[in-house]
Amino acid sequence: MIQYLFMSNEQTHPLHTTDKIIIDSLITKEEPEDLDFINLARLINRYSNFPGEFEIKSDIEKILNFWNISKNELFSKTKFIWSKSFRPMNTNKDLIGSGFDTSN
Repeated sequence: MIQYLFMSNEQTHPLHTTDKIIIDSLITKEEPEDLDFINLARLINRYSNFPGEFEIKSDIEKILNFWNISKNELFSKTKFIWSKSFRPMNTNKDLIGSGFDTSN
């Protein structure tokens, strides 16, 4: 009768497809570069309080274990990377701010 009460709390994030591609590229990376650390940190922030996406959250944990780094170490490392004036190439505009370009 009231089926919505029995539905799973798991939701699919609107950026799941593009984020999964990034996760898949990171999961076997033996020597991560600055951009890899940045990507992992932003994905952790994106999914940490998101209901569902257990596959991506599990993959994030696998990457942290594979790289032998904790979340705190990762965030310290990314703060240091950004402090060195790191700016990603234009290949991924959503890394900085909202991605909204006001220059036009």
